[in-house]
Amino acid sequence: MVASADDLELLRRFASGDAAAFDDIVRTYQGRIVTLCRYLLGNAADADDAAQDVFVKAFKNLKNFRPEAALYTWLYRIAVNTCIDRRRRPFFLSFFRADEGGEGSDEPFPGLQSEAPSPEQLVESQQISEEIQRALKKLSPKLRAAIVLKEIEGLRYEEIGEVLEISLGTVKSRISRAREELKRTLTDGREQNGPRAV
Repeated sequence: MVASADDLELLRRFASGDAAAFDDIVRTYQGRIVTLCRYLLGNAADADDAAQDVFVKAFKNLKNFRPEAALYTWLYRIAVNTCIDRRRRPFFLSFFRADEGGEGSDEPFPGLQSEAPSPEQLVESQQISEEIQRALKKLSPKLRAAIVLKEIEGLRYEEIGEVLEISLGTVKSRISRAREELKRTLTDGREQNGPRAV
């Protein structure tokens, strides 16, 4: 994965002393970085602070960026490390069901419904989200980062490996372990609490 032509142009402008080029980088990627931080940290205020930290770090280190990598994977790596360092609680994965999608599945959000939900489905999805939020709290930061990048950001395994600087096999292993742990925690919780009443 290499930097896109647009990113290369922004990097060229930045290297030549055009400070506005970094503003363009922030505008291009800010939404994605803030969203990622929200899922990793759990609330908007912490996510906004973390995203600011990400871009401060990126500004200071942009001269060291190698265009053999995609710019967004480099920014994601900074974001994941920043969020892990903050050691905050995770956010929930809306509609993500841990028992769907095997280790080899490369499709984000398996089971996501595209049609507008009914009121009953909204209540159930809120209950599922709360269950998943509790389950995510029990994941290690490494597993949480891998599953959020896969299920929320929709990154491919190779891209996750670049972001987390781990091998493809380790990416698949972490995602598989995260799904198994989420499934086990969710199953245990449902057995203890009984079926959801909708």
